Amino acid sequence: MSPSKSSRAGNLPEPTQTELEILNVLWESGPNTVRQVHATLLQHDELAYTTVLSMLQIMYQKGLVTRDDSERAHVYAAALSKNQTQRQILGKLLHRVFNGSTTELVMQALGSAKPASISEINKIRARLDELEGERK
Repeated sequence: MSPSKSSRAGNLPEPTQTELEILNVLWESGPNTVRQVHATLLQHDELAYTTVLSMLQIMYQKGLVTRDDSERAHVYAAALSKNQTQRQILGKLLHRVFNGSTTELVMQALGSAKPASISEINKIRARLDELEGERK
């Protein structure tokens, strides 16, 4: 029996910046061939086709993507959802940089160079209200 996505999430290595760019393509457009990923990345990056191919092969070995090789052109998909990956990275950051303090993390995020928009503040407020309601 293969492990579920949620149990694998903690065991996967943290993606590099380039791997995250590839994962973003896969999250936004779903499973893709190397050629499709490369074409999307070419809109804002100068990565060679062979670089994208190598990266996807490495990501497959790391478990970051899955590969359907039933067709001549292999089709790659993100192994975890965007939300699962964000939680994994944030959890590691929280412990490594903020010593496990959610308060410090949130205060730094809100005090960053790019201030939160009104819409973002409203979403944050709604989430805080939700958390507060769960604790009552």
